[in-house]
Amino acid sequence: MARVRGLRGATTVAEDSRQEVMDSTAELLRAMMERNEVAHDDLVTIIFTATPDITSEFPAAAARSIGIADVSLLCACEMAVGGSIPRVIRILMHIYTEKSLTELRHVYLKDAQPLRTDLPQ
Repeated sequence: MARVRGLRGATTVAEDSRQEVMDSTAELLRAMMERNEVAHDDLVTIIFTATPDITSEFPAAAARSIGIADVSLLCACEMAVGGSIPRVIRILMHIYTEKSLTELRHVYLKDAQPLRTDLPQ
């Protein structure tokens, strides 16, 4: 039986540029979907956050650029916590899946990997 589950991911950009945000976000979205065998029709909603030092582009624009235009997308600003990793884009993807919580493979790329060292990559 398919259930709605939350799938997490994060990545970083080397610099705050439109191209970096687009490329890194698209890479993360593709990896999250591939590693978890998520089809376009399995998508419910996607929430993106970016640290306050990313202002060049909305991460949701990358989703639209790879064909995810008919799913509800939302961008928000991540909390500015002292000592946190700079230039991070996070994704919370709500999906329909038959996988259990322990079968989901959350994806952390580039300098975002230390955010979840407890998860297998």
